[in-house]
Amino acid sequence: MALLDVNHLDVRFALRQGDVKALRDVSFSLDRGERLGIVGESGAGKSVAAFSLLNLIAKPGYIAGGSITFDGQELTGLGERALRKVRGHRISMIFQDPMMTLNPVLSIGEQMVECLKAHRRISSKEARAISLRKLEQVQIPSPEKRLDQYPHELSGGMRQRIIIAIALLLDPDIIIADEPTTALDVTIQAEIMALLLELCEKHNVGLILITHDLGVVSQVTQRMLVMYAGRVIEQGPTREIINDPQHPYTQGLINALPQMATPGERLNQIRGSMPSLSQLPSGCPFHPRCDFTQRHDGSERTPCKTEVPAFVRSGNCEVACHMVAEMQDAERIVAREDNS
Repeated sequence: MALLDVNHLDVRFALRQGDVKALRDVSFSLDRGERLGIVGESGAGKSVAAFSLLNLIAKPGYIAGGSITFDGQELTGLGERALRKVRGHRISMIFQDPMMTLNPVLSIGEQMVECLKAHRRISSKEARAISLRKLEQVQIPSPEKRLDQYPHELSGGMRQRIIIAIALLLDPDIIIADEPTTALDVTIQAEIMALLLELCEKHNVGLILITHDLGVVSQVTQRMLVMYAGRVIEQGPTREIINDPQHPYTQGLINALPQMATPGERLNQIRGSMPSLSQLPSGCPFHPRCDFTQRHDGSERTPCKTEVPAFVRSGNCEVACHMVAEMQDAERIVAREDNS
């Protein structure tokens, strides 16, 4: 059984004009020690999916349906006290901006000790010793000195290492990293991701990495989900999706990478923009931006505009696309004709 199992998750935001569906029918799983990437443009639903796991969705958001099972325990119906035993303890989060996570008026040591004592019955001396070991694990120089410093006294890369150390304080089973290197320069980004990967492998910690950077996903994760307009549209082994993307949206994301463009020419881009969740187009939400709504003979794929595509199997991946389903049907017809 998977350590984390999410099934048919629906998340909505109750607004005056009606409920807005932020997540629709999202399903995925995570095994112990596995590394999963969630990718997509801004507004695709990546962070909402992550926050939903620990019911961190701010009101008026709420979980409207589906289940989230962690180590055999259903999380969606848990009260706040029961959730605290999971949140930050067995499932930790690393947020985008460490300055929004760290308290500016408390020293690093005070914050780490406070976190430990909130979940364990230990003395301040024991908590400080554990905090020191965690700072050493994340390769912070002069860790004893850092414990008595304040967040503003540290560099961006150092603060992010502190956040990783805090995430590891209670030896969690899963770490959710929401764009953990967005505010850092490229060289520091590589160091932080290498450190996070090393620590997860060493301690057999599951990782859910939320990012828009397909390069990072290809290097760090084993499986990936591609999200669009609140729905998973492709999922499977990372290597397989990167090397042979099936959904037109995934193809567009990969073709938009700088290394895919001819030097001196404009970068490739997906035309249009992500639709508003309150005004989603009918059928496949990607169809207004898709280059494959027309067949080679010029006729239109009517289901693209009228029906939400179901998942079809393609190799080891699952893809929600009418074009892929149509191609598979055509291949099956040819195969039957050849065998007859």
